[in-house]
Amino acid sequence: MSRIPEPLRWLAGRVASAVLVIWAAATLTFAGLQAIPGDPARAVAGGVAATGSPQVLAQIRREYGFDAPVYVQYGRYLGRLLHGDLGTSYQLHRPVRSVIAEQLWPTTTLAVGGLLLGLALSVTVAVTTAQRRRARAVARTAEFAALSMPTYWVGFVLLALFSFHWRWFPVIGEPGLRGSVLPWLTLAVAVAGVLSQVTRDGLEEALDQPFALTVRARGASEPRVRLRHALRHAAAPVLTLSGWMLGNLLGGVVVVETVFARQGVGQVLVTAVRGRDYPVVTGIVVLTAATFALIAIVLDQLYRILDPRIRAAVR
Repeated sequence: MSRIPEPLRWLAGRVASAVLVIWAAATLTFAGLQAIPGDPARAVAGGVAATGSPQVLAQIRREYGFDAPVYVQYGRYLGRLLHGDLGTSYQLHRPVRSVIAEQLWPTTTLAVGGLLLGLALSVTVAVTTAQRRRARAVARTAEFAALSMPTYWVGFVLLALFSFHWRWFPVIGEPGLRGSVLPWLTLAVAVAGVLSQVTRDGLEEALDQPFALTVRARGASEPRVRLRHALRHAAAPVLTLSGWMLGNLLGGVVVVETVFARQGVGQVLVTAVRGRDYPVVTGIVVLTAATFALIAIVLDQLYRILDPRIRAAVR
């Protein structure tokens, strides 16, 4: 029997892990929604307006399967997920896939833009302060302040300064680059506060390695040593945190979309939770879990590209 190539075994293991993560997230979400007191049929029928219509509620329970045992509902729920069916929104009476898809692009651009801006800020701060005592002390103070400030507070401060006082940017986020700068910066503050510390620590360790001394001896300038050689060696932990933070930015995006009155998945999630629109809540949770799983696979592959030692270890 021929031996399965290592790349295929690696990919199969990562895909299996991703499926397990998505299943766990979907199962925990189902269990949590089942534990919420109340009748989901009322949410479908329109909340308290349906309290005097027992016949309508009974019909809704039969139609949506709410009268079936919990294990039957769970089996149907997993079956729909396996076929890519996230269900139908109770409030909008539309497929959840369509509801999320309409708002996915604004949220994705907001999260990715905030992450990229945070990465740019963190690399700039780390490269300019690594192994420089005074600059590093100032940077650490700023990083601690950035991590201490809640996202909504950062957003309000930026609005007060750049929109109300100086009037450089619109108060309510308008489409386009100009309306995205403050939301991106709000998300980037916390990202830069974490990543700049990790990047600087990695850079300082790399700059003390023999290869850095060799590169300097060959006549390379200090910026070239830091950007061309040392930064690559410090990239692995930064990639780990970047992937983790991209998934976690969904929580920050919910706040930012509210503060800046922007449309997106965050606003849809808030509305769905308030209205007990379970299929929409479940769909967003499953989408988030799938995003985390995909990011993990991509990051693992990037590790193999950036660090030859990992490739050699798995051969």
